[in-house]
Amino acid sequence: MKSISKHAKLNVLAIAIASVFSANAMSATDPEALAAAIAKQEAELTALKSQLQQLAQQQKQQEIEVQQQQTEHQQELQAVKSTTSKWDKFSFKSYGSAIYTSDEYFDNVQDTSPERRSRFDLERIVTEFGYQFNDEWDMEVEIEYEHGGTGTSLEYDGFDEFGEFEAEVEAGGEVMIEKAEIRYRPSKAFGVKFGNIHLPVGLSSTLHKPSQYLTVQRHKSESAMLPAVWNENGIGIFGEMADFHYQAQVVSGLNSEYFRTYDWVASGHQKRFEHVNADDLAYVLRLDYGNFKTGSAIGASYYYGNTSGNRHKTNKLSSDGTVEILSVAGAFVEGPWTLRGQYLYGTLSDSDAITQANKTTPGLKPGNFAQLGSKSEAFFVEAGVDLGHFTPVPITIFANIDYSNPLKEVETGVATKRYENTWISAGINYFPIPEVVIKAEAGVHQVAVAAIPDTNFFALGVGYQFSL
Repeated sequence: MKSISKHAKLNVLAIAIASVFSANAMSATDPEALAAAIAKQEAELTALKSQLQQLAQQQKQQEIEVQQQQTEHQQELQAVKSTTSKWDKFSFKSYGSAIYTSDEYFDNVQDTSPERRSRFDLERIVTEFGYQFNDEWDMEVEIEYEHGGTGTSLEYDGFDEFGEFEAEVEAGGEVMIEKAEIRYRPSKAFGVKFGNIHLPVGLSSTLHKPSQYLTVQRHKSESAMLPAVWNENGIGIFGEMADFHYQAQVVSGLNSEYFRTYDWVASGHQKRFEHVNADDLAYVLRLDYGNFKTGSAIGASYYYGNTSGNRHKTNKLSSDGTVEILSVAGAFVEGPWTLRGQYLYGTLSDSDAITQANKTTPGLKPGNFAQLGSKSEAFFVEAGVDLGHFTPVPITIFANIDYSNPLKEVETGVATKRYENTWISAGINYFPIPEVVIKAEAGVHQVAVAAIPDTNFFALGVGYQFSL
């Protein structure tokens, strides 16, 4: 029922009063008729009052019903919102790449006659799951599938007479947790994360998605010194103040049993073991001005940690085996121009003692160990121009140089130049849609030994990334 407005009620009352006065005017000369008219009008006024009271009650009832409907509607909206927000707390991201390479390679370090080999590789598929508990707490898990397989597990058997490393090959690649962290961030200036976290050493820990670097593969210079997208178990603090970003971490350290000549301490990453030894911890600091993920920035990081305490055969080495790494990086991203660079410098104490200990540790294939560098260095510089700023075609052309020398210096003797490598290349990145990139790259690989000829390489790749 439609409610009756005040104006309608007043109109009815005015008509009634007017009719009373008109009746009085007509019968003013007859007292009996006048008395009867007055009595009639009083009865009509009483009836009208009753009607007005009924109308007021009806209007009040209608207002109550409208309020109830509004309340029910709000409750329904709240219920829908509550249901939706539960799913809104979840996030899913993924990125991956597949590549084709054609390289000239050498069978061993003594070989000086290269032969060409072409390969396909489902390089990696990474899935990222996140959940926002509330405004301050969240978590994120990254699972990486490398080379299309499920992995090789390496376990140390200390109950063997001499102790040995047992490997179980399950498939051609690996499946691993690349990140599994819980974060507490009460403010933009301060946060805490713990679990399996990324170390902010090397740009690949920040720029590891296919669209974030120009080359087909991640930079070779960094992989010759550091674990790829380095992650460890530990705790860290982080935050942002103005344009400055800082991080400080305490994490599990490296294991010197797996240090190698060709990639320095990178193979000492304990991801290969079922359990991570934590007798020696490591400490990491990083400070950036700007944001490498979104544009221009400069930054530096420092890593420090002993490694001998994390060996399974601790009786083979009594010295610390301290690793120190300094990284300095910069990026200029403006309009169509991209310029990035990084320099890595590292030192390893007791490198000769580690080499000798590894040679005599059962299960580590004695005789396969050459010198370990007491000092190591690497750098890269990449530059690109996005032609999409000048033409309708979304193509970026680039040039790149990578350099690594894991044997910059040794404790005793003379460091071989066989592992001093330089890669110079050029190529293109084509984005048919923003989430997909197709890459091509060609270049030359130089070894700092005169007897070893330069070799040529070519690579194609396709990568994707998306988030829900």
